[in-house]
Amino acid sequence: MRLLLINGNTTQAITDRCAAAARAAAAPGTEVVAVTAPRGPKVIGTRTENVLASAVVIELLAEHGKGCDAALIAISFDTALDAMREAAPFPMVGMTEAALHAAAMLGGPIGFIGPVRRVLNVYRDVVARTGLSNRIAGYRPLDMRPQDFEDPANMVEPTIALAKDLVAQDHAESIVVAGAALAGLIDRVQAEVPVPVVDGIAAGVAFAEALARLKRPKASAGSRAKLPKREVTGFGDKVSRLFGED
Repeated sequence: MRLLLINGNTTQAITDRCAAAARAAAAPGTEVVAVTAPRGPKVIGTRTENVLASAVVIELLAEHGKGCDAALIAISFDTALDAMREAAPFPMVGMTEAALHAAAMLGGPIGFIGPVRRVLNVYRDVVARTGLSNRIAGYRPLDMRPQDFEDPANMVEPTIALAKDLVAQDHAESIVVAGAALAGLIDRVQAEVPVPVVDGIAAGVAFAEALARLKRPKASAGSRAKLPKREVTGFGDKVSRLFGED
């Protein structure tokens, strides 16, 4: 199995951490192909940056998707997920979507930890699109500085404290830790938290592999069907071939 992991920001260190976490979670024989946006936001932390990254994410799919069996969007806003499901010939998973569904299956009320106080309401929108808003016990912001996205190791203890607070104060029975920058650190958090703690990379890999093994066909009707033939200019031949390619 070949799994495409797409980081829609330009921070290679985040891609490297996500790729390592994905390979650790993947089944034997799964190849993880990790790619980084060549242009755009260094970190996606606003709605505007998210929109700027969306077209680049689709370009990365067009450039690297051939021969893959599934793909994981390694951006915690699940950037361009609906469009990617429309464009991709294989299953497409958003990391936060995957973490939320895994947490819902592992426990009761979900505590949600997201990086940066400013964007908690953006994460509420991400949760809403999964249909799981009524499963959320509470939200907590993890205040991260720009340098923490490059090296988030010092975020482990604050994440543990927020998770414990969600359990104690909001009666959360599972915890989602959003943010691609924190990939690979969740086992250290889990060791100190008494309920299941889920991150999107490990959950996303598990769901992507499972969906690929189901071998369900691409929809041939509805809004997720193959893209119709359209003239698209300025994005290169590979993106143009997403529209109406035989």
